[in-house]
Formats: sequence, structure tokens, C-alpha cells
Amino acid sequence: MEKKRILCFGDSLTWGYDPEKRSRIEENSRWTGVLQTLLGESYKVIEEGHNGRTIATDDPAEGEKNGLKYVIPCIESQSPLEVMIIMLGTNDLKRKFSYCSMDIAGEMQIFLEKVQAHNRFRMNDKMKVLLVSPPLVGTTGKGSWLEDCFDFLNAQKVSAELATWYKQLAEMYGCEFIDAAKLVSPSPADGVHIDAAAHRKLGQAIYEKLHESNLL
Repeated sequence: MEKKRILCFGDSLTWGYDPEKRSRIEENSRWTGVLQTLLGESYKVIEEGHNGRTIATDDPAEGEKNGLKYVIPCIESQSPLEVMIIMLGTNDLKRKFSYCSMDIAGEMQIFLEKVQAHNRFRMNDKMKVLLVSPPLVGTTGKGSWLEDCFDFLNAQKVSAELATWYKQLAEMYGCEFIDAAKLVSPSPADGVHIDAAAHRKLGQAIYEKLHESNLL
């Protein structure tokens, strides 16, 4: 029997960046790995986390990070897909982009428009989408190596506004929604990334959301 495929499209929070070791969290402890364990053998959880990935912004200083440019080739290469889980927006909070929450929401609107148009016309609307508003940035980690990059005071304010926008977008584009900021907080080690314990909690919450929303 063919496994049902779930695509997890995100940034370093999906890749599993370890805020303390600055390496990758062990596979079974990443939220994607936790989700795979809970779902069992009938499902294939596909990790598509890219460190530094933005929603729709080019970042010449860090290379090919624009999620909007890569998402359709990714969907095509990983199809057939039962569910797509999207968690992006953290890197759009970086100081160098100077985005407000409406800017980031505008990017996400373009992103969802592209994904759902492809879903509708190329996939017969068979792929269900779960939009995840990311954890807050800057609530912890004062003095960390990422503080200059993110300007924690502003990033905390802007990231706290994203869930309201994302929830509206989920309703507009027929997606399910979950606010990760209500579940987990960034590690004090760097103020941006979540630790293994938070990954496990997030994986469990996403698993429960998939079931209660009848996405599976």
C-alpha cells in the first residue's frame, strides 16, 4: 500500500537547528521526526527545511533562500502529497529586511496564492494545507549571537502580530491553522530557535491538529 505523503516546508525551525550546539537536532527529536513516529508506517513525512529560508524575499548575502521560487518545483518533485505543512516567516523578521507584520503577511498571501493555485489546477485540489504561524523571536536570548541580526526588541513585536494575519490568510485560502507561539518559545541560547523539548511538543501538537481537522 502506497504511503500517504506529508510535505513539511519551512526554514531552520523545520530543519532542526540546535540553538545550543549550533548543529542539527537528532532526527527523531525534530518535530518532523516526532510527527513521523506518531503517524507510523502508513505515512511518509518529508522534511523540506532550509536554514535562512524566507517566504518570498531574495537574500543575496545568504544565497538561494527565496521559498516562493522553490515551492512549486518542490511540490512537483515530492508529489503525490496528502498534506503540506507550511511554517515560514522567522527569517523575514531579520533587521536587514525591515518588514512590518503586514509586509510579511503580504508575502505569505502571495505564497499561499501560488501554492493553492497549483493545488487547484494541477493537483485537482487533493492536497490539504496546514499553515503554522512560527514561534516568537526575541522573547529570550538577550545578548545572543543572533540579537544584532534580528533586533530582538522589534522582532518580538512584529512576530507577535503574525498569528492574527496568518489566521486570516488560512481562512481566505482554505487552510487549517495553528499558532506555534502558543505552544513553544525560543531557546534562551539564541532567542530564535527551539530546543529538542520544544520540537517534541510542537510535533505532538501538529499531529493532534492533523487529526482533529480531518486532514489525514
